[in-house]
Amino acid sequence: MAKIQSEPRTDTRPHHADTPPLSATVRRHLGKSLRSHYAASLAEPVSERLEALLAKLQGPKG
Repeated sequence: MAKIQSEPRTDTRPHHADTPPLSATVRRHLGKSLRSHYAASLAEPVSERLEALLAKLQGPKG
């Protein structure tokens, strides 16, 4: 079976290019909603397990 080669994409638009971008009003509303939704979790202390994982990602200091 022959492979069909497609040409590389030259545009940088998302896959659904026919969908109009979100208006500034909608983006502001989404931003406010997400910030209020996650505000409580951002105020909570980081668990010891998460701190340990972050320390591993940072690697040895020196």
